[in-house]
Amino acid sequence: MAALTVALLGGESSGKTTLGRALTTHLNALGVSTTLVPEHLRTWCEREGRTPRAQEQAGVAAEQTRLIETAANSSAQVVVADTTALVVSAYSERMFEDRSLHTTSLAQQGRMQLTLLMGLDFPWQADGLFREGPGARADIDSVLRRELQAAGIPFQTVYGPAEVRLQHALRAVGVMLGRPLVAGDPQLESGTGRWTCENCSDPDCERRLFSGLVSRRPV
Repeated sequence: MAALTVALLGGESSGKTTLGRALTTHLNALGVSTTLVPEHLRTWCEREGRTPRAQEQAGVAAEQTRLIETAANSSAQVVVADTTALVVSAYSERMFEDRSLHTTSLAQQGRMQLTLLMGLDFPWQADGLFREGPGARADIDSVLRRELQAAGIPFQTVYGPAEVRLQHALRAVGVMLGRPLVAGDPQLESGTGRWTCENCSDPDCERRLFSGLVSRRPV
């Protein structure tokens, strides 16, 4: 993938789309050419008027990956993926007890240069369509954490209200790009500063995971 690919993961109403749109807008305003890849699962559900059946999950996951790869091979410097195939496979496990998609989705997730997991402190909101509730969101979060950690894929959890999450994401992207994206942030003036997390439920663990991202920064 030519572009820096930023994957936003999380269950329903966890703030992925809010952060994805804000991050894309802000990066473009800073002169960093950025493309947002929308969540294909939601597009599919809106089009079909229902959630995918068990045998349809693999196709939804594959299309999400195709959209990300197409964007990553464009002229954009950064691609923000409003979810990946891993979220689809997490839903497949929860809804159908089917873990068969994890192997492929984790291989694809491992090619993402930066993975941001949405914290569970974002207010849950019904959408009048397919959202189940905070319990479903927490279940997906558990599956995502388990699979990412088991596969050794580095990730950083972002917490707080929308603006705080945006600042956290900008710092993380700044590290990967080797340039400060948050004004007045002395830790990232060189593009290699250490991540600080104000609202981390497990800071030692997640900061250790994040250190792996720095070593994978593209040149």
